[in-house]
Amino acid sequence: METNLWRALALTAVAPAAWGTTYLVTEMFLPPDRPLFAALVRALPAGLLLLAVRRSLPHGEWWWKSGALGALNFGLFFPLIFLSAYRLPGGLAATVQATLPLAVMALAWPIIHERPVVVRVIAALVGLSGVGLLVLRSPESVDPIGLTAAIASVAVAGLGSVLVKKWRFSRGASSEPVPMLDLVAWQLVAGGLLLLPLALAVEGAPPRLDTAAVAGFLWIGGVGTVVAYACWFYGLSVLPAGSVALVGLLNPVVATVLGIAFAGELFGWPQALGMSLVVAGVLGGQLRLAPPGSRRPRRGVVSRSGP
Repeated sequence: METNLWRALALTAVAPAAWGTTYLVTEMFLPPDRPLFAALVRALPAGLLLLAVRRSLPHGEWWWKSGALGALNFGLFFPLIFLSAYRLPGGLAATVQATLPLAVMALAWPIIHERPVVVRVIAALVGLSGVGLLVLRSPESVDPIGLTAAIASVAVAGLGSVLVKKWRFSRGASSEPVPMLDLVAWQLVAGGLLLLPLALAVEGAPPRLDTAAVAGFLWIGGVGTVVAYACWFYGLSVLPAGSVALVGLLNPVVATVLGIAFAGELFGWPQALGMSLVVAGVLGGQLRLAPPGSRRPRRGVVSRSGP
């Protein structure tokens, strides 16, 4: 692959690597059983800070597009992912999340006309099996609310990712895309404002936060949200949606490595084989990619990159 393609993939991989720290940080530092509060604090302060730095507001159709994307990618996805993490065994939650590449490829076909490539479907199945080996433990009772939240989080994340790729190039007078950090800021604020009244109505007053919880939220909001989503949406803007989604399989790999290093989790041959399969799936899904930027979209036309 071309050097600039590797750079794009490496930058995109920052996102799942950062997200992989969320499980450990949530378990060790954040207040328990407050999914709406955790989602709110992760989204709104980071969005307002980034908006103050960027000093850019949506324009024209981007008012409703930012609202829709913010609701999907942050207002709905964040509380669903926290709810599933609180109510499901970690292995099952991670395995459901590992179906995201298949969901993205299925949605990308009708929405942005990006046909599923056989090698990427196979790579997604290989990666999914690797995640299963990596994180699944002995069978436990399955909470139906947690399972529903996990499945719903995959659906909204897949739709939000595909719509970012479809909408980033505006249909106005210019063919230049919306600046990536502006798009992240608009979505974070929109999602946070959606969560604010919901969190107060459902969970009540915010809990007291100690120094560890503040540090945890700073990490999740800064690196795990602003930096991670800027890298993720950049990847979506220059690479096929299916390829980007496959990179997301690195999330449980990072989470597992951190669990071994800091939480004393066991590591044996199933986990080693699982990691190998995940990496094989991620790399295999990037075959036959055209170099980023090799096909510039025409004005008002969504880039249909990929073979």
